[in-house]
Amino acid sequence: MKNYWIIGASSGIGRSLTEMLSEKGHRVYATYCKNEFSLQGVESHYLNVLDENWDTSYLPERLDGLVYCPGSINLKPFKRISADAFLSDYQLQVLGAVKAVQAALPRLKTAPSSVVFFSTVAVGTGFNFHTQVAASKGAVEGLTRSLAAEFAPTIRFNCIAPSLTDTPLAGKLLGNDQKREANAQRHPMKRIGDPEDLAHAAEFLLSEKTSWMTGQILHVDGGMSAIK
Repeated sequence: MKNYWIIGASSGIGRSLTEMLSEKGHRVYATYCKNEFSLQGVESHYLNVLDENWDTSYLPERLDGLVYCPGSINLKPFKRISADAFLSDYQLQVLGAVKAVQAALPRLKTAPSSVVFFSTVAVGTGFNFHTQVAASKGAVEGLTRSLAAEFAPTIRFNCIAPSLTDTPLAGKLLGNDQKREANAQRHPMKRIGDPEDLAHAAEFLLSEKTSWMTGQILHVDGGMSAIK
């Protein structure tokens, strides 16, 4: 049995991953912000990642893995994006991940461990109106590689770059059947991603099966980044 800290576990990818790990007998310490939730065998705790001080007293002395799931999808023309909007995304997606690692670091150092972040296909493949999300997620990819270098071989850091996934976060983009079908057809695999697709990838990166992987950006995007 291993100990995992999943930040942002109340819905979408985080919830799917929490369920997978718990069903396999692992101890999961899961956080929520807006939507309180409970799963059998899972400890759930409130955490607003934008808060300055975090209470992590509930975590065990040893952590085998950390997954940081909070994110946002704000798509606007560049001329309509304020500096404050860029800063808000950076605080949520980059500084939140930084604070999570800093809070968990003593526990992650006690044994070989794995940290998983999330980026977006839009970092490596330019899309209209994705400036805001791609800028902060690009920083997450840089953070991944830098931390992987600094903490090898004890702690592995990897990042998943998905395309559009059927989660509450993407609700505005998938609000009706026409939008859903149009987005599905843009992908070589002719469907949008399921939360389980990304949760399986995160579980893989947490596991010993990837013990020789660190500093990697894993593209789980229906072929969007590789196939024309």
